[in-house]
Amino acid sequence: MDYVNLGRSGLLVSPLCLGTMNFGPRTTEEDSFAIMDRAHELGLNFFDTANVYGGQKGAGITENILGRWFSQGGGRREKTVIATKVYGDMGDWPNERRLSALNIRRACDASLKRMQTDYIDIYQAHHVDRDTPFEEFWEAMEILRQQGKIIYVGSSNFAGWHIAKAQETAARRNFTGLVSEQSHYNLLTRAPELEVLPACEDYGLGVIPWSPLAGGLLGGVLRKIDKGRSAADNMVKQLERHRDKIEQWEKFCDELNEDPANVALAWLLKQRAVAAPIIGPRTMEQLEGSLRTLEIDLDEAALARIDEIFPGHRTAPEDYAW
Repeated sequence: MDYVNLGRSGLLVSPLCLGTMNFGPRTTEEDSFAIMDRAHELGLNFFDTANVYGGQKGAGITENILGRWFSQGGGRREKTVIATKVYGDMGDWPNERRLSALNIRRACDASLKRMQTDYIDIYQAHHVDRDTPFEEFWEAMEILRQQGKIIYVGSSNFAGWHIAKAQETAARRNFTGLVSEQSHYNLLTRAPELEVLPACEDYGLGVIPWSPLAGGLLGGVLRKIDKGRSAADNMVKQLERHRDKIEQWEKFCDELNEDPANVALAWLLKQRAVAAPIIGPRTMEQLEGSLRTLEIDLDEAALARIDEIFPGHRTAPEDYAW
């Protein structure tokens, strides 16, 4: 495994990040444990979760699964760079959500308890909070770091100007600032190329793309439907919307003799500032299959063909102005 620095930080992470959103709702605890153990065997050290994952408000089901896995020992916690998130609703009272200093403090302590650890490697804002000043956000994060409860801070679902404002505010406070941005980025969602990726590149954030397969559309959906495997109603609607592109995409992957999911991930790893796309395997087979991604080296001709199928963006303002 060739590890990469997360942005400009000294933190080394695997170039694929194990997403845990399925742990609990779709993957049993026993299977989740097996997947995480196998991930370590394969060299994956970067795991992502969130306090809201698990499908039951306030229960923190997925973080609890991680905690019980860590509690088995065997170096599981020490080998893992764990990233979790704060922002989503964890209760019905007004201060059980978003990025107030009060909720950040309470949410961090709750995540630490659920995951049975005394520190979080990367504590991420799950979404921008337009009602909380960045001065308040950074003061809360600085206190957590001083207390030894977190090491790095990341963002998720920030616009380019949110990243700029966050970093400039942190700089005025002589604080490190953000080391990563978890962004919705894939071949069907390339808007981050306008502002988010350039901001991350300039400020030294490592980009962690979520939904890299566009909810399964880029993972060989036509092949699965042809074989009689069912698809969610929403996916069917999205497929009809993008059918022409998906048909071209799967044909191109056939020419490469590669699985579409792995090619989609390999494409992301070629994009500037991208550190580690999030994979969300429900089964061991899906986890092990994704490692093929790291062996695929897309050449300039392949990248150009992909751009023809899924046109991207130039950096703003050149994308829409001179």
